[in-house]
Amino acid sequence: MNRVLRRFRSLPIRSRLALLVAAAVAFGVAAVSVTCWIIVQGKLYAEIDENLHATNTSLRQIDVSSVLNDCSQSPSADDRRGPQQNTVYSQLVKADGTACVFPLSAGTVKVSGVDRAVARDPRPGVERYRDGVDSDGSPVRVMTVPVIVENGPGSRGLVNDTALVVAVPVKDTEGTLNELALLLLLVSGIGVVGAGAAGLAVARAGLRPVDKLTEAVEHVARTEDLSIRIPVEQDSEDEIARLSHSFNSMTSSLASSRELQQQLIADAGHELRTPLTSLRTNIELLTRSEETGRPLPPADRKALLDSVKAQMTELAALIGDLQTLSRTDSGQHADRFTVIALHDTVEAALRRARLRGPELTITADVRPWYVRAEPAALERAVVNILDNAVKFSPEAGTIEVRLSEGVLTVRDHGPGIPADELPHVFDRFWRSPSARALPGSGLGLSIVARTVQQAGGEVALAPAEGGGTAATIRLPGASTPPPELP
Repeated sequence: MNRVLRRFRSLPIRSRLALLVAAAVAFGVAAVSVTCWIIVQGKLYAEIDENLHATNTSLRQIDVSSVLNDCSQSPSADDRRGPQQNTVYSQLVKADGTACVFPLSAGTVKVSGVDRAVARDPRPGVERYRDGVDSDGSPVRVMTVPVIVENGPGSRGLVNDTALVVAVPVKDTEGTLNELALLLLLVSGIGVVGAGAAGLAVARAGLRPVDKLTEAVEHVARTEDLSIRIPVEQDSEDEIARLSHSFNSMTSSLASSRELQQQLIADAGHELRTPLTSLRTNIELLTRSEETGRPLPPADRKALLDSVKAQMTELAALIGDLQTLSRTDSGQHADRFTVIALHDTVEAALRRARLRGPELTITADVRPWYVRAEPAALERAVVNILDNAVKFSPEAGTIEVRLSEGVLTVRDHGPGIPADELPHVFDRFWRSPSARALPGSGLGLSIVARTVQQAGGEVALAPAEGGGTAATIRLPGASTPPPELP
């Protein structure tokens, strides 16, 4: 059985569907055919039994005592010429199994235990029907009843130790049933074969979208071409259409991811080229001065070294931002998400911001709020927001920070962001033309957006009323700590 199941599972899906459909139709046709045959058989035998009952009524007119006195084991050849034309078997059966054949009987029916039981215990109204054979072995339908005789006007009685057996041949009936069985078998076979062919055709038609999907997947695996799409009917909502929609969405997402990766590589290469070129130029100038034996003036040498140090710092910051952004993109820190106190993170970022802008006034209204996020990434995002506010604030300016009900607002009083530049502030490596002279990699706000989105929140920049920019971060959470926190 297990071997058959393994072989069945190894077949293609369309073959399995065709076999399952054929099996289901075969079961249904077989059930209908057997039921039909049983019903026809019951109807035919019911009709035969009615004829036997009518024949029993007509035989009551025969003198039973004469048949018993002249108990013949078989009818004579001369007696077989009668109105029944040798089609009805009639005989009396004694309790010991002795059969006395009626003169007009078509032959002798073999006595059975049913006949002897009715003869030993005759009861009014008892009719026993069975299948039997005559003396020649031909099949007959037999009815056995007690013998009833007329004792006088209006009076009847039972004859003890005697039963009346009436039978008719059923050879023609059995032939009809056999022909019907053969016909039903033939029709069933044709139905099963047709069902198998129809199942195979339906399977091919139903799996045609799957074939297209398979071809598309194989094409993508072979060529890495993510632009391929599977056509889907707009009004179709079946499983195949949903699978095709999912495949198209997956390839679109993969294509977008590849484009973002390529764009990130291109942008990173472009951003790295400028500091590396400047760094190489400065190092070559210092090396040439040492090789030629003509040292640079101390002031110029110090300026070059300061420039090299600044460029190294810029490169380190850029590489760190790229690593942070790649980790947030890959989601490899998702397993490090934990419940943290956002207000503590904001306080830590405020301390760093005050060190970077000691001449600025930073006011803070921070209320408790607990969120689920990756601690280091969230702190980096808050620091980036505050760094932007410090960077663009005028000297002796004011920065207003407020955290309430999960909404962190950082408002500066700087020059603000033009309306046409707002849609691009979270793009990677994008920098406002007015800010390109300031230090930075152009990845700070991208890191903020990615971190906040992974924590289930939202971030936005908008012009503040009265000038400046307002950065808003919304994070889901609660104002009370969960039970697992102390």
